[in-house]
Amino acid sequence: MARKDKHVSETPATQMLRGAGVAFSEHPYDYVDHGGTAESARQLGVPEHTVVKTLVMQDERAQPLIVLMHGDRQVSTKALAREIGCKSVAPCAPEVAQRHSGYLVGGTSPFGLRKAMPVFVEATVLALPRICINGGRRGFLVGLAPQVLVSLLDARPVHCALGGEAAAT
Repeated sequence: MARKDKHVSETPATQMLRGAGVAFSEHPYDYVDHGGTAESARQLGVPEHTVVKTLVMQDERAQPLIVLMHGDRQVSTKALAREIGCKSVAPCAPEVAQRHSGYLVGGTSPFGLRKAMPVFVEATVLALPRICINGGRRGFLVGLAPQVLVSLLDARPVHCALGGEAAAT
């Protein structure tokens, strides 16, 4: 679980959560380049399925959007495009994602974004009792009820997951 000895300073994400009165727990861990959700889940002792990644993508008109997905699953961009009524969806280049979100890749949170973007969440994420999601800094997750994604971000449920429980990201 989270190490209590490591203080994490305020981020735009935690400011937004606190400002909205959302109860959340803080979970710092040692960030590893390209470690992804498998590494954070391992260090925090939680199932990777409950660690939700924040992905900045764009549609065919280069309009940005956020997709929230289980850590152990991939996004089917074809299924996502169909569900949201676009011709195509693709991941943003890291520098484009950073410009849209205001966060470094690896530290992207759906909370406190620089630019308002539509948010889509894999529907099965909402069935979990609790999730861990990036808190706005590399090496920092927050734990909260997944319903916050809908109530605070107006996240729209979609079905676009690829891969089983043990799939690597």
